[in-house]
Formats: sequence, structure tokens, C-alpha cells
Amino acid sequence: MSIELMKKEDIETVAELEKQLFSDPWPKHFFLQELENEFAEYYVLKKDGEIAGYAGMWQMFENCDLTNIAIREDYQGRGYGKELLRFMISRAIEKGCEFMHLEVRVSNIKAQNLYEKLGFIKTRIRKGYYENGEDGIDMVKGLLGLSEEDSCDRKQL
Repeated sequence: MSIELMKKEDIETVAELEKQLFSDPWPKHFFLQELENEFAEYYVLKKDGEIAGYAGMWQMFENCDLTNIAIREDYQGRGYGKELLRFMISRAIEKGCEFMHLEVRVSNIKAQNLYEKLGFIKTRIRKGYYENGEDGIDMVKGLLGLSEEDSCDRKQL
């Protein structure tokens, strides 16, 4: 397994995964724009040379927002999402961020459990946040004073 900066040639696969995994997927041109965005970082997780997942974040001053994180269905449940999220948290710490924020669907219990396991807390409900009218949950993780090694599970802290 490797985690690498997303490249233009990865976009086709990432956009296809996005369509398979999400009811309101980002179009390909969004990902292309993000590669040019100086405030964004996007990564792909590769297993045996194939893209098995991807994640992205924006940095705005002392805050990082996790914009996307996804693992291909046939790789889910193997810890790849956890590793990719830990990597993104460590990148935010390296960049000097004090907080990492994200939004998650209220129906996505599996993701909420992962986020909570890695130290994110629920802060508010966003009514009708998603395109289909589903509510979103804002979550945040404080990063102040953490080292890259601290991106691990809460139970290990």
C-alpha cells in the first residue's frame, strides 16, 4: 500500500470511484480544479498499483477541511480508510493546522464511527446539507500540540 499525491492521470479513476460510491458525486472537473488549487492537497491510496481510495483537504489559515475520503468497495473493511484518514491528519499537523473539520451524512454510521475512533467529535447538525436533502453532521478534531504520531486512535493516546 502507498499513499501518493493525486496526479492528473489519476482523475479518471477517482471520478469513476466517486460516481460508484456517492449519490451526489463530484464531477471530474472539480478534481481537476483541486489539483490547481494552492490551498488543496489530494492523495490516492494505491494497492498493488491500483487506486483503492482517495482523500483531499483544504487548508485555510489554521484550519484544514477534509473534503473527500473514499475507499473502493472491494477494499472497504480492511483498515485502508483508517490509514488514509490518519495520513490526512498527519499532513494537517505537518502544515500547522490547529483543527481538522469534516461533514458526514447522518446515515453514514460507519464513517462516523471511524471519525470518532480517530478523535473527531460531533459539533452540529446541518439540516438539508446534502443535495438530496439529507442532514449532515459537522465533526472536528483538535490538532494543537499533537505530533504526527498522535494521528492514531484515541485509545492509543
